[in-house]
Amino acid sequence: PPEAALVGSKIASSRVAKPLLREFGSLESLIDSADRAATQVPGEAYGRVSEIDGIGQVVTDALIDFFTEEHNQEALHDLLREIEVLPFEPPKTLSSSVAGKTVVFTGTLSKTTRSEAKAQAERLGAKVSGSVSKKTDYVVAGEDAGSKLKKARDLGVKVLSEEQWHDLIGSSISE
Repeated sequence: PPEAALVGSKIASSRVAKPLLREFGSLESLIDSADRAATQVPGEAYGRVSEIDGIGQVVTDALIDFFTEEHNQEALHDLLREIEVLPFEPPKTLSSSVAGKTVVFTGTLSKTTRSEAKAQAERLGAKVSGSVSKKTDYVVAGEDAGSKLKKARDLGVKVLSEEQWHDLIGSSISE
Protein backbone atom coordinates (compact mmCIF):
# COMPACT_ATOMS: atom_id res chain seq x y z
CA PRO A 1 0.00 0.00 0.00
CA PRO A 2 1.11 3.61 -0.53
CA GLU A 3 1.62 4.22 3.17
CA ALA A 4 4.32 1.51 3.15
CA ALA A 5 6.81 4.22 2.22
CA LEU A 6 6.23 5.74 5.63
CA VAL A 7 6.91 2.53 7.58
CA GLY A 8 9.63 3.01 10.15
CA SER A 9 8.99 6.71 10.42
CA LYS A 10 7.30 8.57 13.23
CA ILE A 11 4.18 8.95 11.06
CA ALA A 12 3.63 5.34 10.05
CA SER A 13 0.15 5.02 11.57
CA SER A 14 -2.50 4.76 8.88
CA ARG A 15 -4.50 7.42 10.75
CA VAL A 16 -1.89 9.93 9.61
CA ALA A 17 -0.32 8.32 6.54
CA LYS A 18 -3.51 7.85 4.51
CA PRO A 19 -4.74 11.47 4.83
CA LEU A 20 -1.25 12.75 3.98
CA LEU A 21 -0.98 10.59 0.88
CA ARG A 22 -4.55 11.46 -0.11
CA GLU A 23 -3.71 15.17 0.14
CA PHE A 24 -0.26 15.09 -1.49
CA GLY A 25 -0.52 12.09 -3.83
CA SER A 26 3.09 11.00 -3.41
CA LEU A 27 5.86 10.87 -0.88
CA GLU A 28 7.97 13.19 -3.03
CA SER A 29 5.21 15.82 -3.01
CA LEU A 30 4.91 15.49 0.78
CA ILE A 31 8.67 15.93 1.27
CA ASP A 32 8.67 18.95 -1.04
CA SER A 33 5.76 20.50 0.89
CA ALA A 34 7.49 19.80 4.21
CA ASP A 35 10.61 21.59 2.92
CA ARG A 36 8.49 24.57 1.82
CA ALA A 37 6.55 24.53 5.10
CA ALA A 38 9.80 24.63 7.07
CA THR A 39 10.80 27.86 5.36
CA GLN A 40 7.35 29.46 5.42
CA VAL A 41 5.97 28.72 8.89
CA PRO A 42 3.10 29.51 9.11
CA GLY A 43 2.73 29.94 5.36
CA GLU A 44 0.53 28.26 2.77
CA ALA A 45 2.33 24.89 2.73
CA TYR A 46 2.26 24.75 6.53
CA GLY A 47 -1.47 25.51 6.51
CA ARG A 48 -2.13 22.88 3.84
CA VAL A 49 -0.58 20.20 6.05
CA SER A 50 -2.01 21.36 9.38
CA GLU A 51 -5.59 21.54 8.03
CA ILE A 52 -5.67 17.83 7.13
CA ASP A 53 -8.07 15.98 9.40
CA GLY A 54 -6.14 14.40 12.28
CA ILE A 55 -2.92 16.32 11.67
CA GLY A 56 -2.94 19.75 13.36
CA GLN A 57 -0.02 21.95 14.37
CA VAL A 58 1.84 19.49 16.62
CA VAL A 59 1.95 16.73 13.99
CA THR A 60 2.76 19.28 11.27
CA ASP A 61 5.77 20.44 13.28
CA ALA A 62 6.84 16.79 13.79
CA LEU A 63 6.49 16.12 10.05
CA ILE A 64 8.60 19.15 9.21
CA ASP A 65 11.24 18.05 11.71
CA PHE A 66 11.25 14.52 10.30
CA PHE A 67 11.24 15.33 6.58
CA THR A 68 13.81 18.14 6.81
CA GLU A 69 16.46 15.99 8.52
CA GLU A 70 18.95 14.98 5.85
CA HIS A 71 19.45 11.41 7.13
CA ASN A 72 15.67 10.82 7.08
CA GLN A 73 15.46 12.08 3.50
CA GLU A 74 18.35 9.79 2.52
CA ALA A 75 16.60 6.80 4.16
CA LEU A 76 13.34 7.59 2.36
CA HIS A 77 15.09 7.97 -0.99
CA ASP A 78 16.90 4.65 -0.39
CA LEU A 79 13.55 3.05 0.38
CA LEU A 80 12.00 4.54 -2.77
CA ARG A 81 14.74 2.92 -4.87
CA GLU A 82 13.61 -0.48 -3.50
CA ILE A 83 9.82 -0.14 -3.66
CA GLU A 84 7.21 1.34 -5.96
CA VAL A 85 4.84 3.77 -4.26
CA LEU A 86 1.59 3.88 -6.15
CA PRO A 87 -0.38 7.12 -6.26
CA PHE A 88 -3.27 7.30 -3.84
CA GLU A 89 -6.52 6.30 -5.48
CA PRO A 90 -9.64 7.16 -3.54
CA PRO A 91 -12.20 4.39 -3.33
CA LYS A 92 -14.92 4.44 -5.95
CA THR A 93 -17.90 6.33 -4.60
CA LEU A 94 -21.48 6.91 -5.57
CA SER A 95 -22.29 10.03 -7.51
CA SER A 96 -23.89 12.34 -4.99
CA SER A 97 -24.69 15.92 -4.14
CA VAL A 98 -21.74 15.98 -1.71
CA ALA A 99 -19.10 14.37 -3.95
CA GLY A 100 -15.98 16.51 -3.88
CA LYS A 101 -17.29 18.67 -1.03
CA THR A 102 -15.50 19.14 2.30
CA VAL A 103 -17.70 18.40 5.31
CA VAL A 104 -17.09 18.90 9.04
CA PHE A 105 -19.27 17.24 11.67
CA THR A 106 -19.55 18.88 15.08
CA GLY A 107 -21.66 18.45 18.18
CA THR A 108 -23.70 15.40 19.16
CA LEU A 109 -25.64 13.78 16.34
CA SER A 110 -28.93 12.13 17.27
CA LYS A 111 -29.66 9.83 14.29
CA THR A 112 -26.21 8.32 13.91
CA THR A 113 -22.78 8.41 15.52
CA ARG A 114 -20.28 10.90 14.22
CA SER A 115 -18.05 8.05 12.98
CA GLU A 116 -20.95 6.57 11.01
CA ALA A 117 -21.81 9.98 9.56
CA LYS A 118 -18.19 10.54 8.50
CA ALA A 119 -17.99 7.10 6.88
CA GLN A 120 -21.26 7.70 5.06
CA ALA A 121 -20.06 11.08 3.79
CA GLU A 122 -16.81 9.55 2.52
CA ARG A 123 -18.72 6.75 0.74
CA LEU A 124 -20.68 9.49 -1.01
CA GLY A 125 -17.45 11.12 -2.19
CA ALA A 126 -17.16 13.90 0.37
CA LYS A 127 -13.91 14.78 2.08
CA VAL A 128 -14.43 14.81 5.84
CA SER A 129 -12.30 17.20 7.85
CA GLY A 130 -11.87 17.67 11.57
CA SER A 131 -11.42 21.42 11.36
CA VAL A 132 -13.28 24.27 9.71
CA SER A 133 -11.49 26.41 7.13
CA LYS A 134 -12.38 28.61 4.20
CA LYS A 135 -12.22 25.43 2.07
CA THR A 136 -15.04 23.79 4.05
CA ASP A 137 -18.30 23.44 2.11
CA TYR A 138 -20.63 22.24 4.90
CA VAL A 139 -20.58 22.06 8.67
CA VAL A 140 -23.13 19.60 10.04
CA ALA A 141 -23.95 20.81 13.53
CA GLY A 142 -25.54 18.53 16.10
CA GLU A 143 -26.49 19.39 19.66
CA ASP A 144 -23.95 21.26 21.79
CA ALA A 145 -21.84 22.31 18.80
CA GLY A 146 -19.14 24.71 19.94
CA SER A 147 -16.11 26.39 18.42
CA LYS A 148 -16.37 24.70 15.00
CA LEU A 149 -19.89 26.06 14.60
CA LYS A 150 -18.73 29.55 15.61
CA LYS A 151 -15.80 29.41 13.19
CA ALA A 152 -18.09 28.22 10.37
CA ARG A 153 -20.40 31.17 10.94
CA ASP A 154 -17.44 33.58 11.12
CA LEU A 155 -16.12 32.25 7.78
CA GLY A 156 -19.54 32.18 6.12
CA VAL A 157 -19.49 28.39 5.70
CA LYS A 158 -22.91 26.78 5.10
CA VAL A 159 -24.15 25.21 8.36
CA LEU A 160 -26.60 22.31 8.18
CA SER A 161 -28.60 20.64 10.92
CA GLU A 162 -28.43 16.86 11.04
CA GLU A 163 -31.88 16.74 9.44
CA GLN A 164 -30.79 19.09 6.62
CA TRP A 165 -27.72 16.89 6.06
CA HIS A 166 -29.91 13.79 5.72
CA ASP A 167 -32.22 15.67 3.33
CA LEU A 168 -29.18 16.69 1.25
CA ILE A 169 -27.78 13.17 0.99
CA GLY A 170 -31.12 11.33 1.09
CA SER A 171 -31.42 10.67 -2.63
CA SER A 172 -27.78 9.56 -2.76
CA ILE A 173 -28.29 6.90 -0.08
CA SER A 174 -30.97 5.10 -2.07
CA GLU A 175 -28.90 4.92 -5.28
